[in-house]
Amino acid sequence: MSRWIEETFHPHWRVRLEASKVLHEVKTQHQHLVIFENETWGTVLMLDGVCQLTTSDEFVYHEMMAHVPLMTLAAPGRVLVVGGGDGGVLREVLKHPTVAKATLCEIDRAVIDLSLKHYPEIAGGAFDDPRADVVIADGLKYVADTREKFDAIIVDSSEPIGPSASLHTREFFTDCKRALKKGGVLVTQNGLPFLFPAHLRATSEIFAALFRATSPYLCTQPCYFGGPFALNWASDEEALLKVPETMLARRLTKRRISAKYYTPSVHRAAFALPHYVSAALARPGQRGSLAKRVGRAPRKAPSH
Repeated sequence: MSRWIEETFHPHWRVRLEASKVLHEVKTQHQHLVIFENETWGTVLMLDGVCQLTTSDEFVYHEMMAHVPLMTLAAPGRVLVVGGGDGGVLREVLKHPTVAKATLCEIDRAVIDLSLKHYPEIAGGAFDDPRADVVIADGLKYVADTREKFDAIIVDSSEPIGPSASLHTREFFTDCKRALKKGGVLVTQNGLPFLFPAHLRATSEIFAALFRATSPYLCTQPCYFGGPFALNWASDEEALLKVPETMLARRLTKRRISAKYYTPSVHRAAFALPHYVSAALARPGQRGSLAKRVGRAPRKAPSH
């Protein structure tokens, strides 16, 4: 007999997914975790009542998290992934041949172990790549303490509840900036702007205060119910926000990266925000002052 598992993150509505078979369910030291099979979505992971990934559409999120920041860089060498214990972002990061080291910092070893057991195709062997460095630690503390410098930091956290709440704070993002190399890029997931505009606005305000150039960008993630999904991009290198599509195409070809969602045209279009998303960047009673500070034009486009 099948079971229906409810997503409980949304305060005023619920979405239920049929679990034809529950593969694993446990309350870990950090969170409630359930993995189950669904005829449409394949294998599904939910943490604390929030759908995190499905094997049917995971490629959308993982490609947009990894390739949008890394394709703006001429030769990314060191990358930090905070969270992402399923290995999907790590898999996409390691497709870039110039990456010499990709550090994945995951707070919960159970997420990695269960991912490798129940849906190893998501990591695709990434954890066995000699360039992968897996650290089991609190991402907040790791970034605060590390002396390494990274070309890109990708924050693949869950929503700002439970152990992931600290990965949405100014304290954490300030430490991320310190851990970036000059001209490095920071990307984080930023939720559903239609349902949770305050989440997008809060991150955008922090980014605008810390970095010279920042902008949300969007993707269509079918399993994240509630409209387009937002990610947020920040760097002190303003030109990286406007890398031409032709240059992105040359880099994609040179790096021989195959993708199911990401293309250079999708990359550029993802930064074109619907008006309601731009409006979410202004606090009630303001006239979009924050929106004017994000996505601003670069002084000079890169030439390589």
